[in-house]
Amino acid sequence: MAKMIMIHFGELYTKGKNRRDFIRQLQNNINEVVGSFKVNIETKHDHIYLKNIKDNDMVEIVKRLQNVSGIHAISEVLAFPLDLEQVKNYLLELVLELRPKTFKVITKRKDKLFPMRSDEINRYVASHILKNAEIKVDVHAPELPMRLEIDATRILVVGKRYPGLGGYPLGSAGKGLVLLSGGIDSPVAAYLMIRRGIKIAAIHFAAPPYTSDEVLKKIEALAAKLNNYQPTIRLYIVPFTKLQLAIYENAPSGYAITLIRRMMLRISTVIAKRHGYKVLVTGDSLGQVSSQTLESLVVINEVTNYPIIRPLATFDKNEIIKIAKEIETYPISILPYEDCCTIFPVTNAVTSPKLDDVLAYEHSFDYESLISEAIGDTTKKDIKLDSHDDDLF
Repeated sequence: MAKMIMIHFGELYTKGKNRRDFIRQLQNNINEVVGSFKVNIETKHDHIYLKNIKDNDMVEIVKRLQNVSGIHAISEVLAFPLDLEQVKNYLLELVLELRPKTFKVITKRKDKLFPMRSDEINRYVASHILKNAEIKVDVHAPELPMRLEIDATRILVVGKRYPGLGGYPLGSAGKGLVLLSGGIDSPVAAYLMIRRGIKIAAIHFAAPPYTSDEVLKKIEALAAKLNNYQPTIRLYIVPFTKLQLAIYENAPSGYAITLIRRMMLRISTVIAKRHGYKVLVTGDSLGQVSSQTLESLVVINEVTNYPIIRPLATFDKNEIIKIAKEIETYPISILPYEDCCTIFPVTNAVTSPKLDDVLAYEHSFDYESLISEAIGDTTKKDIKLDSHDDDLF
């Protein structure tokens, strides 16, 4: 017998003629995260199998696979030749070792040419166990379910099953640019996009010397956590100080965040078009703060016709925090290092900004030149799995 991992596809079953492309992308993604373990990957139309797994690598491989989008579940399996005698003897040994009170044999016969039907196999294996062990059959809630899958070349005994991340394979839905602040929401939005098959990059707006180097370290730490789901993330750092100061000098404090968000979208649109990102992604949650009311979003969106996805639009804060804790970004997000949107006090924030007023404030200074300068001075860095210090903080 040989120890293997069987990967279940989940949502990929909804795909038609392009299903092979999704599976090929998933195989590439799996190879990227477990290739260093020197396992062999076998791809079938219904599952992907990992073979030649060392016993001491199993736990780490399963852990990594659980963070790969497009995988519905992961099962440990043992592969036997087409010999039911070997299988029934192994299962009897398993019963004698584990000593469960009840069991059930469940057979899925993929190869219909196998000489016995599924029910016959179930009875054949079960009767052998019942004759040689003190145990009962429970067809409804067995303590030890024994799952067998039979194809043209082997019999698989399916063991422990682990949940996967679900969704679609990373990269199968294109590329997106996430506006990544140091807060709780935007890393969660990035994670949800990865789950839907979007390969993300991140853009962050820094305002030195008003924001410290610790903020950039915080942003890298958030990206490093997201590396668990996407092994490489490109991070763009935009110097935003001059634009931000110009806004505070030429507009009332209550309009500052609206103007800042419009400038961010203008810059992000240019970066996205230049580097082939098909969509912008933000962590907006409808109504959570003044810039996320419907009236504010309409005025902010007016600067771009680029598609913007807000995966958290209908989430409340507790739901967002729950996911942030699950993906381990929450402890980093709450560190007290201010980003560019929080460094200056805002009084009487406008929740229903008027577009005419916004345009008048923008026309009072040369924001286009400042945007061009900021884009020209933007730097980039690739944050990669296994290449950074886990203790960035």
